Amino acid sequence: MSQVTIEIGGRSFEVVCQEGEEQFLHAAAGMLDNEARKLDGEGARVTESRMLLMSGLLLADRTAAMEEKLGKVMANGTTETLDRARDAEAKLRVAEVDMATIQAQLAQARNDLDNAKEANDALVDRLRLERNAAVSGLRQVVEKVQNLANA
Repeated sequence: MSQVTIEIGGRSFEVVCQEGEEQFLHAAAGMLDNEARKLDGEGARVTESRMLLMSGLLLADRTAAMEEKLGKVMANGTTETLDRARDAEAKLRVAEVDMATIQAQLAQARNDLDNAKEANDALVDRLRLERNAAVSGLRQVVEKVQNLANA
């Protein structure tokens, strides 16, 4: 525990706080001192306890107002975040449908390509057979011509 001296409204107070929290205590005391000095500056003759009470109430009022504003901002931010999340989810669903369509088209294109390759391979095989038959026929013609020329 640390013992700290703070000043509020021109009066000193000894207070105790946890180790390491001194700076926060001084900051809080500074805020309370500002409010107390405003009250004292207005020329009102108030007791020490009344001055501290009024200063504390003014700060509490500001804190409550800030918490209310923060709550509204958080609520609006949450609504906006939810709206964005819903939009993103809808876009994701559309993208998933588009992706499924593209995958189906790709599968069809692969199938068409496989079929075209099979047809091409069959045509190449048929042309080879025809070429071999033509070469064989030409050899037979050449042999007959050579036989006729030798006879």
